[in-house]
Amino acid sequence: MSKYSVVSMFSGCGGMDLGLLGGFDYLGKRFKKNPFDIVWSNDLNKYACDTYEHNLKHKIHVGSIWDHIDTMPGSCDLLIGGFPCQDISINGKRRGIAGERSGLYRAMVEAVKRMRPKMFVAENVRGLLYAYNRESLETVISDFSELGYDVTYKLYLTADYGVPQSRERVLIVGVLGGAAPFVEPEPVTPKGAWIGSRKAIQDLEDVSQDKEFSHVWSLAKRTGDQGGRVLNPERPSPTIRAECHGNNSFHYSLPRRISMREAARFQSFPDNFIFKARLRETERMIGNAVPPVFAWHVAQSIRATLDAFETVTQIDKVLVAAE
Repeated sequence: MSKYSVVSMFSGCGGMDLGLLGGFDYLGKRFKKNPFDIVWSNDLNKYACDTYEHNLKHKIHVGSIWDHIDTMPGSCDLLIGGFPCQDISINGKRRGIAGERSGLYRAMVEAVKRMRPKMFVAENVRGLLYAYNRESLETVISDFSELGYDVTYKLYLTADYGVPQSRERVLIVGVLGGAAPFVEPEPVTPKGAWIGSRKAIQDLEDVSQDKEFSHVWSLAKRTGDQGGRVLNPERPSPTIRAECHGNNSFHYSLPRRISMREAARFQSFPDNFIFKARLRETERMIGNAVPPVFAWHVAQSIRATLDAFETVTQIDKVLVAAE
């Protein structure tokens, strides 16, 4: 089976990349391998890169994307990336794409311009759809569309895709020349069947703290708002945040905040995914990640689009040759 080549930008610790690749287990279910080959990846954070290389078993370029963009391959089938969202998030400074961090989406535009992938997928926070970001969203869509891509976007709730977390994220998808439509992945777990917190982490209740396993937790005292929230055992976890020190929820039955391994469970990372950092940096990389199980379901739609793209391209070549 031939594989589609993938370039990964703003890769973090590899949540989206793992979901694309497949071949992992989560909560007793096997997520089969997918026909993708990640040929280039990059992230700014050293700890995230150490974790990425340890788990995904291939090199990642460490540092600013602008320092490494010239090392990208000349072409690829698929470009993926969650460009930084600090200036877009409702919890951020609301500078939109004019902000220093979120403005890095321009590196993704530049990469698309250079490599002309058949398809790209950009991930971001729900805040991109809010009224105060309307101009930013229109600019992002326009910049990609002007490169010859049919661009669509949609807000997804990851709990609908077997992730025990009420995390909402926007996916912006572009297909070169509109050669094939992107058919959005259908939810696999209806609202009444969402995976609750207890089902996701109950087996960890009697497990002692283990640094190697990242089963460690913040000792921050309870505060107001999110800092004092207690998990509802029957419902998915609230969104796991990157800037979460002292904000992670309290366990539904134990007198402590959730551990980093429990946060990783809520993000749908398999238990054999090892985070190569201490508590604070592990919090950051888990909170920044795309849930692998959600990414796996999106990968099925990406593959279908790329398969259709190949079919359309072959038909066009035959028609041109016949003229």
